[in-house]
Parts: sequence; structure tokens; C-alpha cells
Amino acid sequence: MPRSRPGALRVEQHGPRVWECPPPDRIHGLSARTSLAIHRVERLSADCDVYPGVTDRALRRYRAFLEPPGRRPRYPRDAECSCRGCSLDDVRYARDVLELVVGRLPVRARAELERRVAALDALYLGRTLPDPFADRQWRSDLWWRRRLAGGGEAG
Repeated sequence: MPRSRPGALRVEQHGPRVWECPPPDRIHGLSARTSLAIHRVERLSADCDVYPGVTDRALRRYRAFLEPPGRRPRYPRDAECSCRGCSLDDVRYARDVLELVVGRLPVRARAELERRVAALDALYLGRTLPDPFADRQWRSDLWWRRRLAGGGEAG
């Protein structure tokens, strides 16, 4: 009698794999492997700021803030509503979320997302102005919070 393959034995013991949800959409600009790692972090996170799909939304928001052409400075605005969906209207909060997710990713996925965020950070530094009074309010590692903010995002 021929020997059964180990995978066939596992299927007999546990049954076929059934996924709870369909595979996630790939995040624009990131590999499928990194997108899947981000999806896992979002699904398993106990933090109320990290939920499924938030990384993609935060990246889109960060890009949209920096997208308008021109050389005039941009001023981040506060979110009008404090619910977790509307909080992403504040680009600084979107950057906070990206920092949370980066810190929880495995090494390869973290490196890829960090490269994407670093490119946007360089644009952010060039398009915003430093806040001279932020030293009293924000920690130094939250440098994106130490930029001048205004009422509207227009230059």
C-alpha cells in the first residue's frame, strides 16, 4: 500500500482550510506580501486606532494632502469629528496610525512600508512649516506633530 502524503493526512484530520474572510485587496504601491502582513496586523490589533483597512486609508490621506502642485506651504487641519473614521481627516492623525502599524509589522514588510512613508515624509517636511512653540506640546519623536497647523489645508 502506498504511503499517504503528510498534507493529505492533515486534511483528513482537520478538514480543508476555510478562511473567515476573503483575501484583502492589495494596498496601492505595496507588494502583496506586505499588504497581507498589514491586513494581519490590522485584524489582530487590540488598539482602537488600528482596524481593518485603516493603513490604506491613512496612506491615501497622506498622499492626498501632499498632492496639490505648487510650492506654497500646506497647513494640516484638525478633524471636525472625533470618531475614528473622521479622525483621518487630520493628516497628522493619519501619520500617527502609520507609525503604529509600522511598529507592529514583521521586518520585511516594515522595511517596505517605511520606505513608502519616508518618501511621503520628505514631501511633508518640504511642504509644511515648523511650529516654533511645539517644543512645549509634542515629544520630539512625533516630528510631524511639530509643524504649523491652520484652519484649512490650502496654501
